[in-house]
Amino acid sequence: MQQKSNPTLALLQAPELQQRQHTESFVLLDARSGPEARQRYQAGHLPGALFVDLEQDLARPPADAAQGGRHPLPPITDFARLLGQLGIGPATTVVVYDDKSGANAAARVWWMLRSAGHTAVQVLDGGLAAAQAAGFALTDTPERPVPVSPYPVSFWQLPLAPTSEVQQASATGKALIIDVREAVRYRGETEPIDLIAGHIPGAVNVPFAGNLDAAGHYLPAPELRAKYEAVLAGRPPQQVLVHCGSGVTACHTLLAFAQAGLEIPKLYVGSWSEWSRNDFPMAIGEK
Repeated sequence: MQQKSNPTLALLQAPELQQRQHTESFVLLDARSGPEARQRYQAGHLPGALFVDLEQDLARPPADAAQGGRHPLPPITDFARLLGQLGIGPATTVVVYDDKSGANAAARVWWMLRSAGHTAVQVLDGGLAAAQAAGFALTDTPERPVPVSPYPVSFWQLPLAPTSEVQQASATGKALIIDVREAVRYRGETEPIDLIAGHIPGAVNVPFAGNLDAAGHYLPAPELRAKYEAVLAGRPPQQVLVHCGSGVTACHTLLAFAQAGLEIPKLYVGSWSEWSRNDFPMAIGEK
């Protein structure tokens, strides 16, 4: 299996955060999402953390989820501008956390920064809870970024899978489609968010929660590597497409690949939220 050069591990352990904060150029991001996320951030966040909004900063609000899903990527120029507003330049060290063990928007921020060509970015393993367990106190002090110029990037640099490629993979089996949603959603037993339950025909179910131990921390890198090498069964990363419901939690698995020292596969951003809103084949059950 080809290994991707990655000078910075994808994950940071909470006790190491204080050391990172003492680097010359450092930005800490709070990527909590869901109802009243900004209000929860304002009520208590890690000192120095700047808030990023999944719906407004990390996605382009969709005019039609059938074209790009519920969380399509924003234009790269918008993201470059956002990074500048947050004080993030090519020399900045970035750490990002959420309150879902990196399973939600923290992993999306990590993928977007890596796709912008920024390697000095890590997700706080175990998220906000791990930081608090390590002794970090929360603050409600307003934080002020120190803006810099927009990040110098003009295109997404990590591989993306367009819908046409996913359709071809589903029809021919020549590429592996990994669905990281919970098994009950994959099997079509329930669908709490999108309009139709089920999965893309031919996709295999490898739930993102399996990347974590019982305490909500990522499995050790050798375990992650063994797990995904078994799933890939020798396929090159160029023949692997990863998706979830709307292109957010899929990034949790892409991060797991990077932490394991494996090359990052393609992300299907539209995911089930796009697929299920079109007249495409759909499946239920175990296969």
